[in-house]
Amino acid sequence: MIPLSRRLAILLTAGFLAAPVSAAQTGPFDLSPEQAGREHTTPNPEAIAAIPKDFRFVTPGTLTVGINPSSPPLAAYATDTQTVVGTDPDIALLIAESLGLKLEIVPTAWADWPLALQSGKIDAVLSNVGVTEERKEKFDFATYRQGLHGFFVHNDSKVQKIDAPEDIAGLTIVVGIGTNQERILNKWNELNAAKGLAPATLVYYDDEGTKLLAIRSGRADVMVQPHAQLVFIAQRDGDFRKVGTLSAGWPERSDVAATFRKGSGLAEPVSIAIDGLIRNGTYTRTLQRWQVQDEALDQSQVNPPGLPKF
Repeated sequence: MIPLSRRLAILLTAGFLAAPVSAAQTGPFDLSPEQAGREHTTPNPEAIAAIPKDFRFVTPGTLTVGINPSSPPLAAYATDTQTVVGTDPDIALLIAESLGLKLEIVPTAWADWPLALQSGKIDAVLSNVGVTEERKEKFDFATYRQGLHGFFVHNDSKVQKIDAPEDIAGLTIVVGIGTNQERILNKWNELNAAKGLAPATLVYYDDEGTKLLAIRSGRADVMVQPHAQLVFIAQRDGDFRKVGTLSAGWPERSDVAATFRKGSGLAEPVSIAIDGLIRNGTYTRTLQRWQVQDEALDQSQVNPPGLPKF
């Protein structure tokens, strides 16, 4: 019996699965287990030298990484329903190779990653974890992507650009209730009210199909949610386009980071490894391969400022 989480992942990716499992590429994203186009790199001596001498990996010679395979193109199950593929697995592989290690991916539910890390089941988490001040009290971080939300519209929409609060005035926007995106849009509405501009109307739906129908039917103008999710939907369906992005930490910047046990000493060597990947081009090519190049960083940071406690 295939676990429910894997069956859901298969359904999510069904729009790309028109060819046999052995095919290297079946659409805009390669969801084959073979991953023929995946980037590789060579060991980075500086990063290897920075690994604490007393650090014990879960498995000697291997970097064991927790990843939640539920959100393509960041991470999902391949067509064999076993192999975890996507942006985060590719970055994890490049980090492991930079450190002179093999990679083992442990599929980890989002709610379970803190305990898996603290209990020593895994060495690191690469699963779209954003840096926050609260998380920094228990974990260390090495950033590897920007945390972005996306503004997407139907291809027929008259909306061409959203970069600032005034651009949403008078629009109807689909957003998740209780999300960071909702918090930011409410702040934008407050700024627009102070300028005498019409507020945006925020609307909420329980499932993806209803959200997309609202945009297609004209009941809503814009859809806002994590950028990579919307990139996947736009490529899958073909009738949505991006009109802007928004930092998850607005008005500040918020980055996504590889996550480690507090004081483990792995954040520094991984950050050095990521910087090496940025310099040699494998980082950029990997993000381009999964069409999330807008989330690229110029350099990795260890424990940068994160989202404040609210």
